[in-house]
Amino acid sequence: MENNGTELRMQKLEERVGRLESLLEGRSRETIAKERKLSAKEFMLSKSLKSETQKVLALAYFLEQEEGLTSFNVSDLESVFRSAREKLPKNMNDAVNKNIARGFLMGASEKKESKKAWQLTSTGERFVEHDLK
Repeated sequence: MENNGTELRMQKLEERVGRLESLLEGRSRETIAKERKLSAKEFMLSKSLKSETQKVLALAYFLEQEEGLTSFNVSDLESVFRSAREKLPKNMNDAVNKNIARGFLMGASEKKESKKAWQLTSTGERFVEHDLK
């Protein structure tokens, strides 16, 4: 009788595993890994960042792509620098303006929390994705 109970338990476990496998079918490891939220620090470590200007651009990208912000202001940038445990740029506005001059950032159509806000341009997105490896 005990053997029959064990067989029944094994059968139920195999059914559960089968259902789980069918749920995961067709999903790559990258898809599953993407669902786990990436930290700002992990993101920065995945990029080769050589200057404060590049760090600002990378974290702006992080705010839009990973955090889902449609625009960001200086407070958002300072907050994400702190969450990444990175030293704040000496002059955040200067780093933003340098990214604007290079065509990587642009002013947002509306202010955010009564402060000037910015967005990434498609050029900025491509630069972070392909040139900051």
